[in-house]
Parts: sequence; C-alpha cells; structure tokens
Amino acid sequence: AAESFNYKKFFEMVGLKKKSPEDVKKVFHILDKDRSGFIEEEELKFVLKGFTPDGRDLSDKETKALLAAGDKDGDGKIGADEFATMVAES
Repeated sequence: AAESFNYKKFFEMVGLKKKSPEDVKKVFHILDKDRSGFIEEEELKFVLKGFTPDGRDLSDKETKALLAAGDKDGDGKIGADEFATMVAES
C-alpha cells in the first residue's frame, strides 16, 4: 500500500539484515542501476523492484525518507558504506 514502506521492516523481511557484508554489497550493486557507485534518489524509487519484479514504485515521500535515512554525509545519495550502515542499523 502507498505510504506504507518501512525500510527497517523491509530489510528484515527480505533477509538482508542477516546477509554477510559481501552479500549486502552485492545488493547495493544491484540497486545501483547506473553503476555510479551510489544509489541516487531516482534509483531508490525502484528499490522494491530490485527484490521482486512486481514490486511497486515508492512514492516521492517514501523515496525521500529512505534517502534521508541512508545519506549520512548529506551529499544527496547513498554510497556502499552508507547502505551497509543502514542495513546494519535496521
């Protein structure tokens, strides 16, 4: 349902929290569609589709909340280390 996305519950649900650091990095690279080394806001919108083809797009509000949760250095994108930290803290 729209506006129901909670990244902490989601990471737990897909088993990401229990994955090894190497596996978390692999997931990061799957979500980093443009191979820039960062997950930008546009890529975050489609995060659910990275896990299931019929996943819905996140709303702008959900996308911005996810970006804010992961972007520790305030550069407007999530790097691999920030993503790993976000998963570990979930």
